Amino acid sequence: MATEKGTNQSVEKAVSVLECFSDGQPRRVGDIARAAGITQSTASRLLATLEAAGLVERDPLTTLYFLGSELLTLAGVAINQNPVHRVGRQIAQNLASELGLGVNIAMLRGTELVYLCHFEGRLSPKSHTLMGQRVPIHATSIGKSTLPALSTAARRELLPLASFTEATITDPAVLEREVGVIARRGYATEVEEFVLGRASVAAPILDQLGRVVAAISISGPRTSIDLETREAELARIVIETADRISSGLGYHGPA
Repeated sequence: MATEKGTNQSVEKAVSVLECFSDGQPRRVGDIARAAGITQSTASRLLATLEAAGLVERDPLTTLYFLGSELLTLAGVAINQNPVHRVGRQIAQNLASELGLGVNIAMLRGTELVYLCHFEGRLSPKSHTLMGQRVPIHATSIGKSTLPALSTAARRELLPLASFTEATITDPAVLEREVGVIARRGYATEVEEFVLGRASVAAPILDQLGRVVAAISISGPRTSIDLETREAELARIVIETADRISSGLGYHGPA
């Protein structure tokens, strides 16, 4: 039992080390040790093991560590096994091409969302991929569209609400009122709540049992998406697209 406990703790520490890179930035050993809450010698030992497995790599000039290429293989396997990605990927890609706007799909995991895929339209270019990134659930339309599916207790776990711009909702009472609006109309919107100059509209995706498991959004520069005049049109499109993906997952409406 002692050996098993020690092994479990080693695995937990290794996971903590890997999570230090979730923001995409390379790290020094000392930074990793502090972030993971372990000693520098333990961090060095774990990094050496992870490096041997290809899970992290080290720049020989700067000595900075970054995530390794072996994770690309594991991530590729995981994404291709995901049913929401399998059903929704081509649908999202076609929609982005048709609208010229960005289309994103994110998976609900507890009280956070993780991007499964995103496609750029000609009016909404991005310089980086979103796949695998976590989504601020209270500050994006794709996140807010899933909030009605969470219990009040689960929504309390989001507190305190982080602020990203002056438009971000940080008052829990205001967010609860918006949750009620989203639940009634079936979609969520966001205008410069997460990134200045951008806006989006989103709807939840349901699985075979009618549970909200993901969401899809249409996004772009505020001037291109033009929610002031196109909200009803884009809301209809995103709801219909979400329903199509939900149907592909086996959901056919309330029993």
